[in-house]
Amino acid sequence: MTPLHHKVDLVISGAQIVSHERIVSACVAIHGERIVAVGEPAAMPPSAHVFDASGLHLLPGAIDSHVHFRDPGYPHKETWSTGSGAAAMGGVTTVFDMPNTNPPTGTLDALALKLKAAEHSYVDFGIHGLLGDDTIDHLEALLDAGVSSFKAFVGNTFGNLPAPSDGALLEGFEKLAPLGIRTVVHAENSSIMARRQAQLIAAGRSDALAHLAARPAVCEIEAISRVSILAQWTGARLHIAHHSAADSLYLIEDAKARGVDITVETCPQYLLLNTDSMLKLGGVLRVNPPVRESRHNEPLWQALKSGVIDMIATDHAPHSIEEKTRPNIWECDCGFPGVETQMPIMLTEVNKGRASLTDYVLWSSVNPAKAWGLYGIKGLIATGAHADIAFVDLKKTGLINQSLFQTKAKISPWHGRAVHGMPVHTMVRGRFVVQNGRLLEETLGWGQNIKDVQTMPQPHPQNTEHYSSAMVKTQ
Repeated sequence: MTPLHHKVDLVISGAQIVSHERIVSACVAIHGERIVAVGEPAAMPPSAHVFDASGLHLLPGAIDSHVHFRDPGYPHKETWSTGSGAAAMGGVTTVFDMPNTNPPTGTLDALALKLKAAEHSYVDFGIHGLLGDDTIDHLEALLDAGVSSFKAFVGNTFGNLPAPSDGALLEGFEKLAPLGIRTVVHAENSSIMARRQAQLIAAGRSDALAHLAARPAVCEIEAISRVSILAQWTGARLHIAHHSAADSLYLIEDAKARGVDITVETCPQYLLLNTDSMLKLGGVLRVNPPVRESRHNEPLWQALKSGVIDMIATDHAPHSIEEKTRPNIWECDCGFPGVETQMPIMLTEVNKGRASLTDYVLWSSVNPAKAWGLYGIKGLIATGAHADIAFVDLKKTGLINQSLFQTKAKISPWHGRAVHGMPVHTMVRGRFVVQNGRLLEETLGWGQNIKDVQTMPQPHPQNTEHYSSAMVKTQ
């Protein structure tokens, strides 16, 4: 860390600094990749550059535990450059990519392909490896080679990966528990869903709501119950992906009360959309788990506020326009982009009084950082942490326009939605990757694997050319 009597790279002044506990007026001094001071203007060290952030709020960059950047295997849907660029545009500075690529991230060779593709990331990233019957014997090798955590597709989704047997789940948890590694679970019962979908197809159902009929809430209830019991038995750390149903919340509350190390994410679509939206949007809104009846929306909000649900993620799952607009719901690919729109959507709810800005930081940054063992280096604006910062204008308004997305997926259920509050600049480890809503292409590849940046020595750059003259003034 740079001594404060030495000149640092940058001081940000005039902003409101937001944590999960309070909002304060303060300056932030940055040298290299890290924050070296937060405090009054008079306490700031000499700096090469100053950025006046008056009127803006500085939030810890969002950490999205659940993205699908599709690379390798599906570059027409997304690549690491377009997906991570979308993340940066949305104020997201760290992502965790899912293993249902092609090939699935369950072997060392497949992991090497993904890590090569991720060299084009604008933001920092973790890699969820695949936990399945065929990967149990080399979980440790995957961790050594760069995997940060694992994902078990207990419920069927894009890629049609077979659900792991209960025996494989138990064995995987037994291996990962002493290592402290958390496993993400797509918690739906594949057997129930496959049988019901076959019956619906046989009955001639291909309408939008048939997808929901094939995946009732009991699928989520049963799967969460099963995996939480296995996690309690083994002492494994567990993460429930894209929680969608009010009916299964009691199981999360009960598991936490029993001491299970379980964290839970939900997504904006489950908080704000429902079957009314599905009737209007059809296959555009097809996603796993499905959006449900409106009665589920408010209980999920309350679960976030009470801590039963820990965090916001997006399940960013891009597809082409053609793949999302087929007339038969069973032929529409599941998922849609979200990493670029999550922050404006949630800040809009903050502006409406639905939650506080400190609540949002807890859900988008602090709790994800804690769940993935990053808190202290990410998830906060404090001395010693990475300078991962979303510069937010809470007064900025607009309409979400899918044609302007950075992601390749130019089709979204959020298209046309009015938003109030947006990220305008994004900084990743001390470097602006977005300025004034424009992605800086020269920062392509700046993102690093979280397993590397946690131990990377603090650099002392000899120049500060990446601080645009349009953004800062030289002292």
